[in-house]
Amino acid sequence: MTTEILDHKPTEDILKKYEGKKGSLIPILQAIQEEYGYLPEDILKQVSVETGIPTSQMFGVATFYTQFRLQPRGKYTVRVCHGTACHVNGAQQLTEAIEFELGIKDNETTKDKLFTLEAVACLGCCSLAPAMVVGDDTYGRCTPDKAGKILQKIRKEEGSADN
Repeated sequence: MTTEILDHKPTEDILKKYEGKKGSLIPILQAIQEEYGYLPEDILKQVSVETGIPTSQMFGVATFYTQFRLQPRGKYTVRVCHGTACHVNGAQQLTEAIEFELGIKDNETTKDKLFTLEAVACLGCCSLAPAMVVGDDTYGRCTPDKAGKILQKIRKEEGSADN
């Protein structure tokens, strides 16, 4: 749970758009996530009060669909492929090196909110195994050393030194 103060006005606007429409929970959650980057707990409570939809139902939907996030994400998502080609070419060692470099585990975000780490089933670039994607950039034949240098470079460019 985060302690940041959020502007509730965008939520009010979202709810007005869907007012009186049946079956609008998923589009409401999508719009909220688009606005805030994730589904903040206090915003979900506001939605519950204003729509009459129980928070348990919202959390049920949010945890069922992988598109929804209940925690803030980093500016950069680091996706490490764990498909067969990447797996046999060192994806686990690559992931462990990234975890060490960033000080986080899979599906966690660094304290500075710069990076979120995700292990994924396949990135679709098997000929580049092992592969990772940072933001919109794909890196192939990625070694633990290469990944560390890429992440350090981004951190330096962003002016962040903390995990």
